[in-house]
Amino acid sequence: MSVVRTELRETQAAKRLNAGAHLTLKKRGVSSGRIVLHEDAFVSMLYLERRRAERAQKPFVLMLVDVKNAIAIKDGQKTLTLGKVTKALLSVTRETDIVGWYLEDQLIGVIGTEVGNAKPKTVQGRMLEKVRAALVEALPTEKVSKITVSFHFFPEEEEDGSTDHSANITLYPDLSRQEESRKFALGIKRSMDFVGSAAALVLLAPVFAAVSLAIKFTSKGPVLFKQERLGQYGRKFTVLKFRSMRTDCDARIHEEYVSQFIAGQVIGTSQGSEPPVFKIQKDPRVTRFGRFLRRTSLDELPQFWNVMVGDMSLVGPRPPLPYEFKAYDLWHRRRVLEIKPGITGLWQVKGRSRTRFDEMVRLDLKYARAWSIWLDVKILLETPGAVLTGEGAH
Repeated sequence: MSVVRTELRETQAAKRLNAGAHLTLKKRGVSSGRIVLHEDAFVSMLYLERRRAERAQKPFVLMLVDVKNAIAIKDGQKTLTLGKVTKALLSVTRETDIVGWYLEDQLIGVIGTEVGNAKPKTVQGRMLEKVRAALVEALPTEKVSKITVSFHFFPEEEEDGSTDHSANITLYPDLSRQEESRKFALGIKRSMDFVGSAAALVLLAPVFAAVSLAIKFTSKGPVLFKQERLGQYGRKFTVLKFRSMRTDCDARIHEEYVSQFIAGQVIGTSQGSEPPVFKIQKDPRVTRFGRFLRRTSLDELPQFWNVMVGDMSLVGPRPPLPYEFKAYDLWHRRRVLEIKPGITGLWQVKGRSRTRFDEMVRLDLKYARAWSIWLDVKILLETPGAVLTGEGAH
């Protein structure tokens, strides 16, 4: 077995961050003005490095060194051991790299900035070799064997043919902290979602029955349409809708259109007075009754079930299709990270299909940043008007 293992245990990745962490290694391991940042500062730097990487398109690596078991040895040398570990890390990393506590007294993080175009395995191999050599030189073998190392690259690269778009939450400790600080408010939001969706399913039962019969009488196929979507953190779930298209449709038509729309390659109307819209206008795959369902948003009603079981919320960004997500720019991906998707949202009441994609994403991110219970209530109150006017609906 390797002296330094390269796997981060799942139980450690799921641990809650300690917002009250403090700097326990003041001035220790200073090299050319470098220090080991306390937990709050390091998490803030990791957030800023993600933003910088999004803008500059320059990847970075987060290396986590698990020292919990090494300093748990009851030899009274915890402070000395930590000093040697941090000194070793500072000696084998660049001055532009950032070293600090990812999780106080458990995980020391190293942000390797601008790793260039080198393959992740190459970067990992080089860093691991240097760290292993430095630790072996600084510590007894017994303590080195209790230290584990893991590597997490941003942006997250998907293997060819992979269908897993879930985010590596280790790269987003600030989001975990944000959820913790909003725990009570998010509990109220979840209660609103459950009660509101359950009430809607009961009260709208006659509408469900009427729409179901109309679909059956006007086209062949099932009443409900099931589709794989991506929820918060890119986790997959099955969204439910009333079927508005024929059953023999080719999804590549929509896939090609969406990819072009996200890239800004879709031209608006021939007169140039209207911007291009997110959905295909006069989609030949949509049935006659389906056009009515889409124009009135009645096709979305079964998603109240998705809300009740917790996959979605009443208010939030719309959940993307996997092939939509693949076409996203790096900063677009934040819309599936920061808050749970919803049936309605700021985009639906302010822009809907007439909004360009980048503007739609900005509205979603604005909602995530400014989220409050009152904002949800305000959007819910504005939704019926947006639905009844049908403005921007296709």
